Amino acid sequence: MADRQRPAAQADSPCVAVCSTLFDEICRGCGRTAAEVANWVSMSDEEKRVVWVRIRAQGYPRRR
Repeated sequence: MADRQRPAAQADSPCVAVCSTLFDEICRGCGRTAAEVANWVSMSDEEKRVVWVRIRAQGYPRRR
């Protein structure tokens, strides 16, 4: 996804520096899987867009 298609307020990464994957592989701060976190920098814009759509639908990222 080109920057012109990304909402202005959306950061490149959903990371909120609250990393926790206690009982499963989902980060409680951003909603990404451990694999998505590890591979974020090498993911395509389209792959990142798909993750953003999913985590927003699930109520992430959780910022304080």
